[in-house]
Parts: sequence; structure tokens; C-alpha cells
Amino acid sequence: MANRRTELRIPVSEKIGEVSALVDRPAEPDALLVLGHGAGAGMRHRFLEALVERLGARRIAVFRYQFPYMERGRRRPDRQSTLLSTVRAAVAAAAERTGGLPLFAGGKSMGGRMTSLAAAEQPLAGVRGLIFFGFPLHAPGRDTGERADHLAEVSVPMMFLQGTRDRLARLDLLEPVCHRLGRRATLHVVEGGDHSFHVLKRSGRTDEDALDELAEGAAAWIRSPS
Repeated sequence: MANRRTELRIPVSEKIGEVSALVDRPAEPDALLVLGHGAGAGMRHRFLEALVERLGARRIAVFRYQFPYMERGRRRPDRQSTLLSTVRAAVAAAAERTGGLPLFAGGKSMGGRMTSLAAAEQPLAGVRGLIFFGFPLHAPGRDTGERADHLAEVSVPMMFLQGTRDRLARLDLLEPVCHRLGRRATLHVVEGGDHSFHVLKRSGRTDEDALDELAEGAAAWIRSPS
């Protein structure tokens, strides 16, 4: 059965205004995931559409939202303070619509990192865990992981879904980060996936296989004891 989709407008602040949101809800959901988009594509990007469909098939409802710059048709992301305010507004709006469902938050690339920064500054009310679909640990070609320093301040469990060919998260840098986080961190490696979880044809796998793996991994983690 297909997800039931609702389109919303959510207020961020008087200065920032409103942004769009989509709620995709299966018939009998087990949890609700608040999902931020990546820096270069909005909430309706085909990757997120495909991921949300697969999560719904596994009884996970998804609350997607736009960041203000994408809402206004701009290419350059907003200042970090604006992005964090948007994360908080989206989580608050989703929390009002959970209907008692367990609440999780995260995102693709930038959307996941901004969610973690918001949670590091102040816990996101009601959120039980964070899920990152391609955490952007560093710039391409860089060998530092300072973008993960704030994760030590996040108090809830975190799941990292990362491809082995991700140029924004070398596994030899990400694995020590997860080790330092201890039981709060779970790392799921998608063999052959790049930052967009595209896999090479010679791997014998398809992008659809990778999407299935992402959805199954996320859904299983959401249902696991924290």
C-alpha cells in the first residue's frame, strides 16, 4: 500500500519565514523520521523520493522539509544559524504530528550534519536517535575529520550509513570517530557506494540495491533497542 502524503508549511521564525514540508505516512507506521535534504538538492530529489518510498514499505513515516535557501530557489546554503533554526522548527512541527510514534531525525549529507549540530547545541525534544545518510566528514581530498568534533556533545544514539567510495567521508577517518563515540554510534557500510550511494556497474549491484540496503538498515536500527 502506498504512503499517504501531506504537504505542509512550517514557520521557522518571524525573520526567516516559512518553509515547505512533506509527510509520507504508511498505513501502520512504527516510527517517524525527520529528514533534511543535502546541500545541492531539495526535499523532492529523486534519491529522497526513492528512499522515502522504501522506508514507508518498512513502516517508517518520513517528515521532509526544505531549507530556506532551497525554498527560495537559491543555490548557496543559508548561514549555519538559519539552517539550525530550520532543523529545530521541523523537528518541533513533526513532534506535533507523531501521534505517539517514536521520533528520529537526520538527513542526507548536509541535512544530517545540521541535525547533529542542532542536537549538539541543545537536545532535540522527543528525538530518540539521529540517522545520517552519508555524513559529510570532510571536504573532498581532505584528510581531517573536524566536522565530527561536535558529535561528542550529542546525547542520543547515532547511525552512520556510509559508502566505501564516499569522497566526503573516508572510512579510515570515520571509523575512529565512531569508535570514540562508543555505544552511541553505529556504522553501516554500503559496499561500493559513493556519497550519493551510486554503485559501479562492475560491482554486480545496482543503485536500487543500495537504496534497499539503506532503508533496511535504517528501519532495523530504528526498531532496535537504544
